Amino acid sequence: MDLKMKKRYSFSLKQKKEKKTDDDNNKNVKSSRFLITINVFGSAGPIRFVVNRDENAAKVIETALKLYAKEGRLPILSSDIHSFILHPANAGFDALNSSEEIGSYGVRNFVLCKRHDKLARTQLIDGKPSRWRAWLQKSFSLKNIQSH
Repeated sequence: MDLKMKKRYSFSLKQKKEKKTDDDNNKNVKSSRFLITINVFGSAGPIRFVVNRDENAAKVIETALKLYAKEGRLPILSSDIHSFILHPANAGFDALNSSEEIGSYGVRNFVLCKRHDKLARTQLIDGKPSRWRAWLQKSFSLKNIQSH
């Protein structure tokens, strides 16, 4: 083999090595993305889309709400990301903070819920009956009176 052929051969080997490292880097980038499934209460089916492992929960909620609206799903939801919380589908986990990374729990199934306002929580804690509960108690008491 002459000198010119050796240089050409060694150059092509360098290119292959560089290409291999580039492919490995691309695989690492692709592996940080994964498919998540988000169930919305009252909706017919789940929303599925690909996210980066390091995206925060607020960004995922925003994307889910945009896809939900784009698909024309019912019931119609607000576009305010602060009025929703994202729960991992496993019952052992609490809701994600808006700044938490989506890949921090290693879960791929989530439930999107409306955030309860503080007034409703305090009414439940105080033990004050809500309107529907009062109506229900009233209707049961009428049935008991009518049956005797």
